[in-house]
Amino acid sequence: MATRNTRSSSWTPDARAQLVLATIIREHLVTGEPVGSRTVSERCAHAARWSPATIRNVMAELEEAGLVEQPHTSAGRVPTDKGYRFYVDHMLGRARVPKSDVLAIERALGEVEPDPERLMERASHLLSELTDNVGIVFAPPVTDQKLQHVEFVRLTDGHILVVLVFAPNIVQHRLVRLDESLEQEELDRAARYLNEEFRGQSLHAIRAELARITCEQRAFYDELQRRAALLCERSLADTDERAGEVYIDGTANILTKPDFADLETLRALVRTLEEKRRLIKILNECLARERSSVQVIIGREHRAPIMRACSLVAAPYRLTESSFGALCIMGPMRIEYERIIGLVGHVARVVERKLNSGTSS
Repeated sequence: MATRNTRSSSWTPDARAQLVLATIIREHLVTGEPVGSRTVSERCAHAARWSPATIRNVMAELEEAGLVEQPHTSAGRVPTDKGYRFYVDHMLGRARVPKSDVLAIERALGEVEPDPERLMERASHLLSELTDNVGIVFAPPVTDQKLQHVEFVRLTDGHILVVLVFAPNIVQHRLVRLDESLEQEELDRAARYLNEEFRGQSLHAIRAELARITCEQRAFYDELQRRAALLCERSLADTDERAGEVYIDGTANILTKPDFADLETLRALVRTLEEKRRLIKILNECLARERSSVQVIIGREHRAPIMRACSLVAAPYRLTESSFGALCIMGPMRIEYERIIGLVGHVARVVERKLNSGTSS
């Protein structure tokens, strides 16, 4: 047998090694315990015909290749992140969503009105509930969305209610206060100007264009444009252009995972879930390579060190040609990859369809 840790990283397990690896992974997913050669022989029909020495040699080869590891000298093997990656990339067939999951998704999301906030809250809860992990849904920054309509409503306390309607089917309300008092007629004129001149553009683009008009056409910059620019600026005053809304459900689930028994790791994970900007960065990195399919990031593939005990299964959903949100499952590396990949992809398609059509799934 070759010396440990010397096998080439380009080594590809043959059919027999793949059967052993798959058996180790499936058994470990169920029990969370190291898997020994006797268990492999009992759980794998083909392995029952192999000698104990043959199985041990194959397990040693997998360990040399970094696909499994031996946590204790006398213990069996557990999969590594590299082993899970090989399993996901080469040993899973086309992800199929169990009928029970499809029915649960239909019950949870099928009757939800196309209110994005309610839909995303429900989707994050559903992902968490079906997988016993953390469900996360990310909505892209509102400043990237196409404006369909804006209204300004003068309130009795001196505040102005800003109603922003974006494509598709996204409505946001904001309260702003100006130093000067504007009558409702003046607010209506400013809203008409924005709707007529800038409909179909993003708030970010509208603000930039109004700033350009201010600088380049100051001599012709009238009171209407000034008010529109001021209202637009104040409407975005508390908006982080790089962030969007994040809906999280099931944080308490990680407290029950033996994989996160280390208290420092557990605290750091909870802090990460509480930090919106950091979490959005992690999700964006997860989807940076591909915007059209489910992505799986496992263990040390994460850039953020605290995530290296975790797996993320994420899928994008499209709002417009250039605007994407994402939803994902976060859990330990020991998760049901085959089921979760299919589940996340299916929920993403349902969310995208409902947001863009406003019809039932």
